[in-house]
Amino acid sequence: MSITRLFRVYTYLYRQTRYPMISPIEGFSKLTKEEKVDWISEKYTQNKNASKALLKTYWNTDAGVQKLHDEFIENTISNYYLPLGVAPNFLINDKLYALPMAIEESSVVAAASKAAKFWLERGGFKTKVLGTEKVGQVHFMFTGDTGKLRSFFQKVKPKLLQSASSITKNMEKRGGGVTDIVLRDQSDLLDNYFQLHCTFETRDAMGANFINSCLEQFASTFKEEAKAYTDFTEAEKDIEIVMSILSNYVPDCLVRAEVSCPVKELLVSDSISAQEFAQKMVRAVAIAKVEPHRAVTHNKGIMNGIDAVILATGNDFRAVEAGMHAYAARNGRYSSLTDAAVENGIFSFSIEIPLALGTVGGLTSLHPLVQWSLEVLQHPSAEELMQIVAVAGLAQNFAAVRSLVTTGIQEGHMKMHLLNILNQLGATNTEKKTLIEHFKKNTATHSAVVDAFEKLRN
Repeated sequence: MSITRLFRVYTYLYRQTRYPMISPIEGFSKLTKEEKVDWISEKYTQNKNASKALLKTYWNTDAGVQKLHDEFIENTISNYYLPLGVAPNFLINDKLYALPMAIEESSVVAAASKAAKFWLERGGFKTKVLGTEKVGQVHFMFTGDTGKLRSFFQKVKPKLLQSASSITKNMEKRGGGVTDIVLRDQSDLLDNYFQLHCTFETRDAMGANFINSCLEQFASTFKEEAKAYTDFTEAEKDIEIVMSILSNYVPDCLVRAEVSCPVKELLVSDSISAQEFAQKMVRAVAIAKVEPHRAVTHNKGIMNGIDAVILATGNDFRAVEAGMHAYAARNGRYSSLTDAAVENGIFSFSIEIPLALGTVGGLTSLHPLVQWSLEVLQHPSAEELMQIVAVAGLAQNFAAVRSLVTTGIQEGHMKMHLLNILNQLGATNTEKKTLIEHFKKNTATHSAVVDAFEKLRN
């Protein structure tokens, strides 16, 4: 028997001993919450009582609040907490903000706050929304004369818009709606593949449900009208609608944020001159522009700030992530989302990114902490939230690159991570206080913290 085979047999026997055979379950979604907790704890954990107790520890003591959370998703058994912090002192277009940030990673909120304070004294952040257009597509297959398809589209386009009027009327009252529908021939990429490429304005809503409802109506009308179009052959009438769905790539829903100051004001450390710091910042961003391995981590740092505010305000960070990374690769090579330059003695640091966000609908009107976060942000419109979120990303990136080109990223990060290590070690409050003081003057690597803790204990 080969080593690989032997390992598989051992693994199988171990799992059978540790986790006895589990049978599929029918009707899990129909169980009560208590029954779901009982089942998952019984079948998939070693100590069912401890498992059940842990899950219930995170239930909200207010039954109404808990019921609200239970109904956000399917098969809810508990709540999963993330810390909600606040980064103050963000001066954005001469208006002062405190940014709510929901994130689990140490040093992110501290870094954002540090960057905010640094730029507060240098004029703050300037922002501008460059566009708010969102995209949805009806993907379909057509076999036949493309000239006839184009003629058909021109005739049917008004009917498409009219067919969705019941869906769009309320959005149009708020100044939004469908802005255009374009026929795209993509058959050079995939045989017989075409699109109805549709653009929308959704005002303060993120607009996913609105867009998808419009697209499905367009698809239905398009297919039905094709069947009645006399210039089509029978084969041409048989248009196959593959899918109708919004796109999270929104290159025309753009926002720009920037900071700038004279180079001489970039005094960040006694160990580096303002001129040298500016040059290093520009070079660091230039590297992230041309080296994808660096660009991915560079942009991840940007997303630390962006995702934290997006989560706190009940928006879809996954959609934003996907669209933003696509935008970073729009020129055929994955690259930095930020820019840095020195011109005529002025240092500038900026970001231009696609952001499709909403401040009405979805969790924004349901989740109490989302409502609180929007209140703290002074009830922003979707465009205002775009600008705030872009600033969070820019501030976070400035703080990260600043650390990289001066002290290195670990010094600050590990000091913020210190409490996590001490909690893992089971330090008492007194021990924590002593060790925090110790590492104000010493490098806080994981091994150094463990050593210092053991010495203190002994």
